[in-house]
Amino acid sequence: MALFFHCSDPDTRVDAIQTAAHSVSSGELVVLPTDTVYGLGADAFDAVAVADLLRAKGRGRDMPVPVLVGSWSTIDGLVSTVDSRTRLLVEAFWPGGLTLVVRHAQSLTWDLGDSRGTVAIRMPLHPVAIELLEKTGPMAVSSANKSGHPPAQTAAEARAQLGDDVAVYLEDGPAPEGVASTIVDVTGPHPQILRVGAVTEDALRAIVPDIIGLGAPASP
Repeated sequence: MALFFHCSDPDTRVDAIQTAAHSVSSGELVVLPTDTVYGLGADAFDAVAVADLLRAKGRGRDMPVPVLVGSWSTIDGLVSTVDSRTRLLVEAFWPGGLTLVVRHAQSLTWDLGDSRGTVAIRMPLHPVAIELLEKTGPMAVSSANKSGHPPAQTAAEARAQLGDDVAVYLEDGPAPEGVASTIVDVTGPHPQILRVGAVTEDALRAIVPDIIGLGAPASP
């Protein structure tokens, strides 16, 4: 049976984080709060656990799972290169609601789906998520819902959809934003917006003026 913790209690929160971290290291799934919506997470380097995550959501490998990290510096160990524009976006919006699609380092032995050499990375602005990520390292995290259903705004909503497919649920009240992250592809010569969410296009353009807007043709 899945374990359910209320992280608003400081004493419970310590035990909750430790239990969730142990479950992740054991190849199990956890639901965690983030600054956008609740996430369904697994060890990013455990291919079986990531496959279980996709299965629990009813989602195919054609939609690779994003990765959450607990610090700015983690991106340097996950990608082949971090150019100046990517660094500016990280410094401006991490932790926060910006996901960056980057080319991951060829040395990494993970399987997040049919990613074709790229990975979507984000650092969430939520203390429970950060505390968990500090213990687990990078986690593969997708929205905590069945594919085609609305993203969960609480762990209780996630449990109603995912049930015992998840080992540990971390509840910390309604998601602050309730809006999915903005996604920017930084694998090309100019960053390109793939989805507008928690971070607006105007905010992005203030940091990287040559960013390509949503729906605009990509530069060659």
